Amino acid sequence: MYYRRKIVLSLLQVFNDELDKIQVQKLLFLYSRYKTKRKSYDFIPYKFGCFSFQANADLNTLKKYGIVDETSTSWNKLDDTNYLIQLDKEDKKIISDFAVIYKNKTNQDLISLTYKNYPYYAINSTIVKEYFTKKELKNLDNFRSNDDEIILFTIGYEGISLERYLNRLIKNNISLLCDVRKNALSMKYGFSKSQLKNSCEGVGIKYIHIPEVGINSNKRQELNSQKDYDKLFKEYVLNDLTQTLDSQKEILSLLIENKRIALTCFEADNCQCHRTHLAESISNFKEFKYEIEHL
Repeated sequence: MYYRRKIVLSLLQVFNDELDKIQVQKLLFLYSRYKTKRKSYDFIPYKFGCFSFQANADLNTLKKYGIVDETSTSWNKLDDTNYLIQLDKEDKKIISDFAVIYKNKTNQDLISLTYKNYPYYAINSTIVKEYFTKKELKNLDNFRSNDDEIILFTIGYEGISLERYLNRLIKNNISLLCDVRKNALSMKYGFSKSQLKNSCEGVGIKYIHIPEVGINSNKRQELNSQKDYDKLFKEYVLNDLTQTLDSQKEILSLLIENKRIALTCFEADNCQCHRTHLAESISNFKEFKYEIEHL
């Protein structure tokens, strides 16, 4: 079992095997603020504040295996396994302390606590007015990106969580994500087309898939060096990009309309991804007078 799932189960365990769904998210978030040896979850600013898609997915997986169950408002631990004793000493103490520190804390208490101490995670909240004064609401703008210069961004999701990826988009005030994979499928959680689309729209970012400008997966085999990538991209520039000018013009129109858009694919290193060459090709249109930035 993934260690992070043992953290979730240990939390439920020390709170008598049941927590409200909001409490689970908020307590996991507070736990994530500790610099522990083991990585747990990342979070985004969502409808009720800090939220982890991965934690929610893990709980649904645990439900499938009969380890937890849920009601409309809560998660319940079903099995008798002592997950707390399976944690590292440091994590065991943190989770045990939580049972004392946050005992009898309501959903509202935890929401207020996380909003006031970590205001960035309240920027997309639909209920923030219930917890912040007018002055605090005004100060919340300091945590939002108001950049509106037209920029064509590119971003890869290799090596980062869905939440860290979304936070990069949010912090750069990106309004539209252009998925430029030929096939928008991924073994990595959160990055298949429907998951990515729903996650983006949940934080106010539009999503569009433009497969015409992607590279067929069979051409991406045996890429073991930068030389291999360079050979692939030379072919892509000569054969593919010359045949997809209409799709590239569509992306340029989307850029002008939305101001800050990002082309996305898998590779973390933009030098090993076709999105760099796609962005450069788009920049060659006479109408393009903007910057390109690789996140």
